Amino acid sequence: MANELSKQLTGNVGLFYVCLELSKLGWNVLLTSRNAKGVDVVVYSEEAKRTRTIQVKALSGLEAVSIGKNVNSLIADFVVICRMVLEPKPEVFILTNKEAKSIIHSQNDGSHWLEKKDYEAFRNDDWSNIGNGRD
Repeated sequence: MANELSKQLTGNVGLFYVCLELSKLGWNVLLTSRNAKGVDVVVYSEEAKRTRTIQVKALSGLEAVSIGKNVNSLIADFVVICRMVLEPKPEVFILTNKEAKSIIHSQNDGSHWLEKKDYEAFRNDDWSNIGNGRD
């Protein structure tokens, strides 16, 4: 595999890694349309009693995470940052919507992002924030 992938392929790797891990936890995983604003993944529990929506941000390195020009597009229950996606075990940071919005940085041009030093407090390789999909 090449050392660098396009932004789209990096996003795909992160998205499918997140889906794999959620499936292993017993969640039924549904992908939304690619490049749609907002939610990337909808999951529901094995007995269909609980649902969660997830926005995935995938990175090949250790950089900050772009939120874009509109903070209101951050509508999912959870934001999952999947970092170092080309490594055998990517690093995962899971934030609730409220947690993500509380650490957003903004610039005068309207851009918004999450700084690495801020989201690193939310490392969660056991996925306990989202929980288990088995009822």
